[in-house]
Amino acid sequence: MDAAGYYLRFSRWGTIYSNGSGMTKTIGYRDWRWQALWWHHFFLLWSTIDGQTRYSIPEELKQGSVVGNLAKDLGLGLSDIFDRKLRVASEAGEQYFSVDAGKGELVVNDRIDREALCGQSASCVLPLQVVIEKPLHLHRIEVEIKDINDNSPIFHTKELSLKISESAAVGTRFPLEARDLDVGVNSVRSYTLSKDDFFSLKLKDVSGGRKVPELVLSKSLDREKKPIHQLQLTALDGGNPVKSGTSQITINVLDNNDNFPVFEKNVYKVSVSENSVQGASILKLTAKDSDEGPNGEVEYSFGAHTPDSVSSVFDIDSLTGEIRLTGKLDFETNANYEIDICARDKGIPIMEGHCTVQIDVLDVNDNAPHIFLTSQPNSVPEDAPSGTVVALISARDLDSGDNGKVILQLPKGSPFTLKPSFSNNYALVTGGALDRENISEYSIEITATDSGSPPLSSKKIISVRITDVNDNPPIFSQPSYNVYLKENGVAGSILYSVSASDLDFGENAKISYSILDSKVQDVSVSSYVYINSDNGSIYSMHSFDYEKLKVFQIQVQAKDQGSPSLSSNATVHVFILDQNDNAPAVIYPSSAALGSLSHQRMPRSAKAGHLVTKVTAVDADSGHNAWISYKLAEATDASLFTVNLYTGEVRTKRSVSEQDDSSQRLLIEVKDDGEPVQSATVTVSILMEDGLHEPILDLRQKATEPSKKNGRITLYLILSLASVSVLSVLTFLILAVKCIRSSRSSGSCCMRRSDCDDYKNPNRNLQIQLNTDGPIKYVEVLGGDMLSQSQSFRSCMSPMSEYSDFTLIKPSSTTDFKEVISVLDASLPDSTWTFESQQVTLVFTQLKTQSAVPSTGTPRHYQQITAQSINLEFSYY
Repeated sequence: MDAAGYYLRFSRWGTIYSNGSGMTKTIGYRDWRWQALWWHHFFLLWSTIDGQTRYSIPEELKQGSVVGNLAKDLGLGLSDIFDRKLRVASEAGEQYFSVDAGKGELVVNDRIDREALCGQSASCVLPLQVVIEKPLHLHRIEVEIKDINDNSPIFHTKELSLKISESAAVGTRFPLEARDLDVGVNSVRSYTLSKDDFFSLKLKDVSGGRKVPELVLSKSLDREKKPIHQLQLTALDGGNPVKSGTSQITINVLDNNDNFPVFEKNVYKVSVSENSVQGASILKLTAKDSDEGPNGEVEYSFGAHTPDSVSSVFDIDSLTGEIRLTGKLDFETNANYEIDICARDKGIPIMEGHCTVQIDVLDVNDNAPHIFLTSQPNSVPEDAPSGTVVALISARDLDSGDNGKVILQLPKGSPFTLKPSFSNNYALVTGGALDRENISEYSIEITATDSGSPPLSSKKIISVRITDVNDNPPIFSQPSYNVYLKENGVAGSILYSVSASDLDFGENAKISYSILDSKVQDVSVSSYVYINSDNGSIYSMHSFDYEKLKVFQIQVQAKDQGSPSLSSNATVHVFILDQNDNAPAVIYPSSAALGSLSHQRMPRSAKAGHLVTKVTAVDADSGHNAWISYKLAEATDASLFTVNLYTGEVRTKRSVSEQDDSSQRLLIEVKDDGEPVQSATVTVSILMEDGLHEPILDLRQKATEPSKKNGRITLYLILSLASVSVLSVLTFLILAVKCIRSSRSSGSCCMRRSDCDDYKNPNRNLQIQLNTDGPIKYVEVLGGDMLSQSQSFRSCMSPMSEYSDFTLIKPSSTTDFKEVISVLDASLPDSTWTFESQQVTLVFTQLKTQSAVPSTGTPRHYQQITAQSINLEFSYY
């Protein structure tokens, strides 16, 4: 039992006493000691203890109320109660129960107060001992005492007085509590408060499941209006019926600085440009306090929790409430500020009021847009179609509104365009044809401009590499090449090196050279030359003979290594240059016909300048190597005869006298103009006779006893010579007239193609070509059927000299005149004139010229010839 419960003492007389806190029975002190000793020995004598039985009853049962049938529950008969002396003893010492011997029932012997026995304990159980003798047995039973709502809630005091300052903040709480001796649902369950505008009641949960009432200030107090507030607090338990307890609460309102400063507005809004200067006034605040004296004096400050980002930019005057700008505003960092302003008076206690100032920063276009590469630019093949994506680009401007709207632009003429996607994101795509050979890498300048006023812009350069595609064939340095090769060269020597370039790159620009198969004199050209595939050098396979092959063509192909490969061709014209490898051959007078000597006759009456004979020689070479000169090497009488250096005419230097021998012997040397000089000799025996009048005629008759074949050829030559002579005279007359008209001041005729365009014929039946190769100058007139045995006529023209002649020479049967004409016409276009003729081929060779422009020895150099007179003298052989 606890202190609030009860204690039992045995008395000799068994007198029961009651105190004010509960039912307590007392017994004499000596009897208590004796009975305790007896119980001690009694328990030592027990041999068995039975199981436990439990009963449950409410408190405050009337005396005699039946708890339960104890005999039946213990398995005893009614007779056992007397015979075995059954009795009940309480461990607590108080006999609240007894046994009805007639019925064997356990009945209430005295009033039971649960609160006195167990206090606020949730469970209250009284243990009892049932003693049965003969044989001795001890049974333990428990009786649970249940609580009934027999106690009302009570407060510590019936009247409660509180003192609250009128400046107490709304929501201030004051704890209250009531007690109820009952437990469980019978304890205090709710509270009620009399109606009041300033106070309300809130319940607070505490440990043990209890609810403690709190008086809450719901409205600010004003002692001047109502100094005292009377409230009644009622506590209600959960019993049935409900019981309650009340307490009167008196609240005295203490006078204080009860008026706090009040701003005109709770929230002030103001806008400030971000470029405002430091020290600018932002806003002036005013808070009013209804108190007088120090209680009405107000000081302004920022709230206690104002961040540094605000205090470093703004400041407030504590006396005037004016907010000024002390730092630099940046819309992009902070677009708005929310500042808590506190106004405090000087009263006791200090009262304060608050307001909020919202400052919106107005954006100024002070940030240029920025360009970002979302992806690095890719290399683009030059054949990429229009619209190929190169890079992804985004633009950003920290400003807002129109100041943050960005437009991207590319330079005009750029082969790229910008394709917008979303939210200032763009794709850089190809917008036109690309050519790596023109531009292999683009530095694209992108300009970003915002819409602010004034607008700001920035630029970014993006490099885009163009990859090569094999779209360019190799290109030779020139479409055709002219190669001049001396005959009799060493086999394997280099003829020429062609060169081609390819505008592409890498493998697409690697070039290999080859010779296309063609025929030269019915033989593959590869048997004449071969080419180095790497560098384009052309080498000869063997030496060449000008007299057999004068010109031929080589088709060279240059092919790159791209995929697919591309190629181009160039023509190499190979001109075989003549070397002086043939000695002159005397064809008249023919020593073979008359033996080792050539016998000629002349009259003794011959005067000075009499034509005795004419030595004619030919040279298989050409050009200056075929320029033949005649010289009298030995003579019987050197004073009598002379030999023309160029024509080979043998004439008398003086009249023949009687003293001269009738038989004269002349050794004539024939030399060419080559290097080294080749020569031949012919011996002419002259017999002088009297009475010989027509020696030349007789000689001609002997010389012109041709065979049947020679007569036919002679007829053809005479007809050809006649037609060509007329044509040549007309041609040179026309040229002379044109030259005189175009260059009267200089007195010279410059042979140019443009001067004779009126005589041009695309049929190319007759061509006159000016050849300036070496010191021998000659004009070739080509015509007739090129496949026939055309004749070649060579004429030496010297307007300033008497040494000019016209010689018929049979051309080489191995010459491919179609090839010669095409090659010469392509290589010497400015020295070619075309006339309608299909008869013969004339070659005019000028032995001596006076040139207004000195000769350079190159075939393409124009020679200027003084056109005063042209004397043609024909000699036939």
